[in-house]
Amino acid sequence: MKIFGRFIAPAFILFLAFFLQYGIEPIGITQEELIAGLKKTGEVLFIMSITLTIIAIIRILKNQLLKNYDISLADNLKMRKVHTQYNILEKILIFIIIVIATAVALMLFDGVRNIGISLFASAGVAGIILGLSAQKALGTILAGLQIAITQPIRLDDVVIVENEWGWIEEINLTYVVIRLWDKRRLVVPTTYFLEKPFQNWTRTSADILGSVFIYTDYTMPFEPLRKELTRLLEATPLWDGKVNVLQVTDARENTIEIRALMSAATSPQAWDLRVYVREKLIEFIQHEYPQSLPRTRVVLPEARQK
Repeated sequence: MKIFGRFIAPAFILFLAFFLQYGIEPIGITQEELIAGLKKTGEVLFIMSITLTIIAIIRILKNQLLKNYDISLADNLKMRKVHTQYNILEKILIFIIIVIATAVALMLFDGVRNIGISLFASAGVAGIILGLSAQKALGTILAGLQIAITQPIRLDDVVIVENEWGWIEEINLTYVVIRLWDKRRLVVPTTYFLEKPFQNWTRTSADILGSVFIYTDYTMPFEPLRKELTRLLEATPLWDGKVNVLQVTDARENTIEIRALMSAATSPQAWDLRVYVREKLIEFIQHEYPQSLPRTRVVLPEARQK
C-alpha cells in the first residue's frame, strides 16, 4: 500500500492533464486563447506527472535494493557504503531528471524555447554541468558526486567536524547533515569534506577505542586498580572483550596520571563505556583507597625550641 501511495500525486496530476487536454471543450469553453492556455497547462502537467512517476520508481527501486543491507547491525561498514552510494546516486538521477523535464517544459513556450533548447545543446546536459562546474553551486553538486565515488564519509559514520562530535545523518548533493551528540544538527557543504581536514572514527571499522584518565596520589597501588577495571569491563555488555589496559601515563608534582584503555563495538557504546568506567573507578578509589585521592602536602618546619 505504501508503494502505491507514491503514485497518487502523479496519477492525480495526470488526470488533470488529460482533463485540460480533452475535457474543456465538451463543458462549453469556447474562447480560443483560454482553450490554448489550458491545453498548454495540461501539457506541462503531463510532463510533471511523468517526472514524478519516474522519481517515484527510482525511490521504490532504491528502497527495495537497500532492504538487503541492514545499517542497524553492529558491523555495518559494507551496509553503510552501499547506502551512501545508493542515496547519492538517487539524488543525482533525480537532479538530472528534473533538469530534463524543465527543459522539455520550457520548449513548449515560444517565448522561452531558446532556454529549453540550450539545455539540449550539442554538449548535452552533462556538458553544461561540466561547463558550469566553476560556479559554486555546480561545484558543490560535483563534490557530492565525488563523495559518492571516493567515500571519505558514509552514512552513520562517526566524525569530528569543527570540534563537534556526531554521526553522519544525511548526505545530499550540496550539503551534509551531522547529528551531534546533544541532538543538534550541524549542516556543512559537501565541499567541506574534500577541502578541509576532519576526523572519521569509523572510516575502516566501527570498532572504537576509548580512554579514561584518572588522577591519584603517589600512594595508589596499581594492581588492585587493574583488577577492578577487568571486573568492571567483564560485567558490562558495552565492552567487546578485545582491549583492556591500565597504564601510568604521566607523573606530575602532586599526582600520577592513570589511563584506562578499553574497546567497544560502536562509538555510542564506547562513549557509554568510558562514562561507566570513569564513574566506577572513582567510586572504587573513594571507598577502598581514600588515602590515595589527590592531595596537597604541606610540611611545616619544626618550631624552634626556646
